[in-house]
Amino acid sequence: MNATATAAPAPAPAGPQYMRALERANKVRLARAELKRRVAIGELHVAEVILECPWEAESMAVADLLMSQRRWGQTRCRKFLSQVPMSEKKTVGSMTERQRRTLAAMLTAVHRGRAWSATPWLTDSLTRA
Repeated sequence: MNATATAAPAPAPAGPQYMRALERANKVRLARAELKRRVAIGELHVAEVILECPWEAESMAVADLLMSQRRWGQTRCRKFLSQVPMSEKKTVGSMTERQRRTLAAMLTAVHRGRAWSATPWLTDSLTRA
């Protein structure tokens, strides 16, 4: 029982760990700023971001994403998210597929000027009758 384990030497890092972490944080920060800018000018819709979940939005809070839209503040965001039992601090990457579809449908309804509904498919069937 004298077996010894040897570990392979780790490859030399490209720099100290804290410098790599700062580079990564800056990269994410700049990518999020660009994403928010595109949402604010209307080039990209929040519903698309929620459904596609790009890498820069994975760890972003849903409230931060919603508030990047024009005329969306904390109060409007809170009221909107109260329609679906979802925390403002929930990250986009941790949402389930069902939550993504529901939130995207509600955002699309708001974008079209219709009232918010926790069950957008029900509202659609009532307006077509």
